[in-house]
Amino acid sequence: MTKSQALWTSEGDINAPLLYKGKVRELYDLGGEYLFVVTDRLSAHDHIFQPPIPKKGSVLNRLSQFWFGKTGHLRDNHFIHADVEKLVEKGVLDAARSDLYRDRVTVGRKAERIDIECVVRGHLTGGGWRQYKKNGAVCGIMLTDGMRKNQKLSEPLFTPASKNDVGHDEDISFDETVNRVGRSTAEELREASILLYEYARGFCEEKGVILADCKLEFGRIDGELVLIDECFTPDSSRFWAKEHFELDVEIDSMDKEPVRQFLLAEEALTGQMPEVLPPDVVNATTERYLKIFRRITGHKTPANFSDIG
Repeated sequence: MTKSQALWTSEGDINAPLLYKGKVRELYDLGGEYLFVVTDRLSAHDHIFQPPIPKKGSVLNRLSQFWFGKTGHLRDNHFIHADVEKLVEKGVLDAARSDLYRDRVTVGRKAERIDIECVVRGHLTGGGWRQYKKNGAVCGIMLTDGMRKNQKLSEPLFTPASKNDVGHDEDISFDETVNRVGRSTAEELREASILLYEYARGFCEEKGVILADCKLEFGRIDGELVLIDECFTPDSSRFWAKEHFELDVEIDSMDKEPVRQFLLAEEALTGQMPEVLPPDVVNATTERYLKIFRRITGHKTPANFSDIG
């Protein structure tokens, strides 16, 4: 698959210093602003697979923009614009390459990132369920006895993690969060995270989607706490279709589930992690990302965005 079909990396195309290359996103310094480029790379089990997933980056970027617009009345965010033409005008991007980057770029205000991954859990599932089975608690928060896998919690839990640029983020207690960032900031993070989660959960419910949990990131601009990075995407949140919800089962998430199932099957068969994803898995994963985008947004996007479908 060529770079024109799916974006593996933006290196060499952007006329600005590259500050950070993450698993999916690449961050550039535009002087007074940051440029975020969202690639089609897919990461699972701390491994980035080939080929990239077509349109994945577009979905992540546009869905974040959608939520930044929806939640701005609750908490300010870093978003400025997503206009490729402006980047061409400033000489940041060559006009001949601009179509490849349409829908994949976000220009944001520079924020001082707070190195806490703000996790909010609305259902007892995933790693939270595994912890509960061991000791009846999730990240040190004791829950009632007799709860079941996937059960909705009586109230959302704020379960922060340390933000690690390499490897997995590490669950930490709220007290440890206080030690790291101070009580005032820790409480502000908790309040903002739960407020945003509850708003997004309610919005998703109207679309027939359950927002089971999410991860959010924050930074400070002129002392104000603002939402940064991405927001309620399939890479940072667990979405379930309401019609597929059940207790005590592994629910098929609306994200890279086809890749997970393929990897499980291959490891069981060969005992090894495959290097390349087959075309049917790639295509199925693209369709998952498109489906959750359409379901949440109704495919209503600003007129300057190209057609994602």
